[in-house]
Amino acid sequence: MKDLNYQQALERIEVILAQLEEGKKSVDELSELVKEATELVSFCKKKLKTTEEEIQKAFEEA
Repeated sequence: MKDLNYQQALERIEVILAQLEEGKKSVDELSELVKEATELVSFCKKKLKTTEEEIQKAFEEA
């Protein structure tokens, strides 16, 4: 996941959601997809928070 950027993570979450909505996965596959989606959502939240902090810092320095 280190190589992913925000946009790629978001796109992967959308793919996972589509797969979950299909309802054609086994319980084991669903579990792995949910786990991956949770990690991706955490990554995106962290990225957004970091970006927000950087923006605030930039305005404070200006």
